[in-house]
Parts: sequence; C-alpha cells; structure tokens
Amino acid sequence: MAEEVKNDEQQTEKPLDKMTVVELREAAKEEIPDIKGVTGMKKDELLAALKEARGIKDETPAKKKKKKKTAGPRKVMTVKEMKQEIVRLRGEKVATGKEGDKKKNEIIRRRINRLKKMTRKVA
Repeated sequence: MAEEVKNDEQQTEKPLDKMTVVELREAAKEEIPDIKGVTGMKKDELLAALKEARGIKDETPAKKKKKKKTAGPRKVMTVKEMKQEIVRLRGEKVATGKEGDKKKNEIIRRRINRLKKMTRKVA
C-alpha cells in the first residue's frame, strides 16, 4: 500500500524546473541525505544538485536562428545616391497619389522615411 502511494507521488511529481524552492529543498533533503547547506542554497543551485543526483543531464535547447528577409545583397549607397533616390521616390509618390493607390503610396512614403534616416546616420 505504501509503495502504491509512493509510485503515485512520483508519477504526479512536477518537473524540477517548475518546482518552488521549498519543494526543491524537501526533495534534496530526501534524495541526498549527505548534502549540507540545503536551506541556504538558491533555486539554481538546488536544481543542479538534484539533477546531478538523479543523473539528469542539463541540456539547454539550441536557439533557432531567425532568417532575415532579404532580397539579396544590399548595395551600399552614398549620401548623394540616397538623396537622388529620395527625389526619384517623391516623383513616384506624386504619380501614385494621382492614381489613388493608397497602399503603394504608403510603401513609398516609408521608403523615403527610411532613406532619410540612413542619410542622417551616415553623416
């Protein structure tokens, strides 16, 4: 009967990372009787000690690298080229404004804004 209760406790036991410091201290006292200073340990120290006692290897998941959305290698522009591009885009913006294409007009506006910021950074 006592073995059944113990098996039920082990099955419903939370993962170590989700346990509170108090729960980790109790588990450390039960599992590692020869350890000293359990009450003064911090959570990460308790986790490391319990994982070592249980033979659990602490593996951190590898971070996924975000892929940048690029159309290809960017051309490095000089300030003069950026300003020429701004002038060209302004003309294009006036033309799309007359056509009534609000979405394209907004895209051009953002490109102009980005180019202006780039000229300020370079200077």
